[in-house]
This record gives sequence, C-alpha cells and structure tokens, in this order.
Amino acid sequence: MDPSEFQRRSSDTLAAIEDAIDASGADFDYETVNDVLTLEFASGTKIIINKQSAADQIWVAARSGGFHFDYDATGDQWVCDSNGAELFAELSRLIADQSGEPISLSRD
Repeated sequence: MDPSEFQRRSSDTLAAIEDAIDASGADFDYETVNDVLTLEFASGTKIIINKQSAADQIWVAARSGGFHFDYDATGDQWVCDSNGAELFAELSRLIADQSGEPISLSRD
C-alpha cells in the first residue's frame, strides 16, 4: 500500500473507532493527539492506538500486551498479525477486559 493510501485508511479507521465508542454508550474517556488515540478507564489503565507508517500497521498497546494490525484489502479490515483477530473485535475484547464492562464496537 502506498503511503497516502495508508494515511487515508488508518486515519479513517481511527475516526471510525471514535465513532464506534460514541455509539456504544461506553463510559470512559478518549482523546486523539497527533495520530495517537488514547482510551482511559476509571481504573487508570489505558489503551493506546496509533498509526505506524513505517510498517503500514495500526498498533494497539493494552494491559495484556501489544498488537499489530495489517490492512487486509480482501476483507476491507485490519487484522492482527499474531492472532488473526479483526481490529474492532479485538478492541472490544481489550476494552471489556480493562473496563470490566462488556462492549461491542462495530465499524459501521
């Protein structure tokens, strides 16, 4: 993927994550600064989501570890390179783990 396509897709994805959080009604804070989306929970823990342009990946850092997502054009989704999980499904799992409340994030 060329750099401009990566920037477009990854920026659109970060915005879609924010929209999905808003639509979910979840009760935690988040902010985006310089292409880094930080989710902060009542427990004080955080999940950091950021673009890694050099690797053409979206990286997620959570209490349970770090995850790298590659864009899969066939499925039009970001997929974890270590476990095959789709980004929004994996974020739902990680957020539920850190917040203690179930959540289901959707791209749509």
